[in-house]
Amino acid sequence: MKIAFFDSGIGGLTVLHHAMRVLPEEQFIFFADEDHVPYGVKPKEQIVKFVKEAFDFLVDEGVKAIVTACNTATSVAVEEMRSIYDIPIIGMEPAAKLALDRDGEHRVLVVATPITVKGKKMQVLIEHVDREHLVDLLPLPRLVEFAERAEFRSEDVTSYLRDQMAPYDFSQYSALVLGCTHFNYFKDTFREILPENVHFVDGNEGTVRELIRQLRGRNLLEKQEFSVEYCYSGRLVKDPAELERLQAYLKRLDAMYDIR
Repeated sequence: MKIAFFDSGIGGLTVLHHAMRVLPEEQFIFFADEDHVPYGVKPKEQIVKFVKEAFDFLVDEGVKAIVTACNTATSVAVEEMRSIYDIPIIGMEPAAKLALDRDGEHRVLVVATPITVKGKKMQVLIEHVDREHLVDLLPLPRLVEFAERAEFRSEDVTSYLRDQMAPYDFSQYSALVLGCTHFNYFKDTFREILPENVHFVDGNEGTVRELIRQLRGRNLLEKQEFSVEYCYSGRLVKDPAELERLQAYLKRLDAMYDIR
């Protein structure tokens, strides 16, 4: 049985990439809702509809778990999906608590999509973990657009990030929380802009750890021949050029993996 990874676009590959490293004897299917990307600027009702359609498809495929490798979809739709489907559904959360636990004295900047930044789930999370009021939130919607067209290293990307982050005195910060899975593709540019005292934190490792915990709890961890399938909005990806494009994204993630 396969483990599904779902995202609005190719950002969720960053979570799949980590899972493939730690679960080399599992089979995976990656679902990118390329027909409707990006989610972060769409109405909540529309996002729930798109997520439900994707989950219906994946459940019909017989997957044993779904990782919602999208912070926006997690924020808007995961609780409702858990009430509908009787399989493990693992969501993403910006790792603000992890960042605060590592330091607790310096400020933390969480970057995410607009709907994640403004969402109730984020507000509840920050109220729960940020007792010293150290967390700031910054929406970076254009990074999703850059990632979707594989524009990782360009003057436009660098200028955009420098402009958006200019108001912050990063000598006062200990961490940048990557609160959207698309943002991991840009760790090298972030690293060039930020001082060395600011470290990257994301939810990928914790999400995959929770996936493993839930699969083990249901005796669903398996040893089988490793495989990955890719699907765009319910259509299996078979075109060699498109498969090569996806591999290029994964190679990009190999290069970003150890940047801290």
